[in-house]
Amino acid sequence: MKVMNDEIEKLLNKVKDNNRTILTYEESRKIMNLAGIPLNKMEIAKDLDDCLVKAKNIGYPIVLKVVSEDVLHKSDSGGVKIGIKFAEDLKKSYEEMMTKVRGFYPDAKIDGFSIEEIVEGVELLIGTNTDPQFGKMIAFGIGGIFVEVYKDVSFRLIPVKKVDVEDMINEIKGRKMLDGYRGKPKVDKDELKSLVLRISNLIEANPIIKEMDLNPVVATKNGLKAIDARIILE
Repeated sequence: MKVMNDEIEKLLNKVKDNNRTILTYEESRKIMNLAGIPLNKMEIAKDLDDCLVKAKNIGYPIVLKVVSEDVLHKSDSGGVKIGIKFAEDLKKSYEEMMTKVRGFYPDAKIDGFSIEEIVEGVELLIGTNTDPQFGKMIAFGIGGIFVEVYKDVSFRLIPVKKVDVEDMINEIKGRKMLDGYRGKPKVDKDELKSLVLRISNLIEANPIIKEMDLNPVVATKNGLKAIDARIILE
């Protein structure tokens, strides 16, 4: 565990030394991987031809996402294409994405594109932020694209204990969705508690992290998988 913590600290300090506060998508995923947070399969491509190769590696259907620190709201700006089933569909989705993203962010530096496996299940949110008065906090709730609409989220100060996480889970209005609601996979609550505790420990050990958003974390029939991540440093 100490080796992993040392690697995380080394990567965070490297970002800080480069006068950056926002980690790239790849850096954020590497931090999660080192912290033992389960991830979906993903490969980074540099252009359309590379996207086609990486999509074949991952296996259709896939999700295409733009990778850019300048594109803050990927879904709203057309930077995410879901359910791409074959190569011709990928080519069309790529062109549509580039046109729409450039319309929203004409000066954005496009670093590449992520090709990801599709993961289906219950979408959850786990995030952390730094309150100027209270300090480090962790949030849990129902995730996905409607998180800002429903605002079904509970908060606790970091560090949290298992009993705190249990209370957080019971506080959300959509907790029925964790129990296999309408054919969705039943969420393994022990695995969920363990994941929230792991993230709390990560932030406690690395207070340089100002914000960390995992949205969504998808509860599948085979367990939890984090799909998207954003990490911002102090």
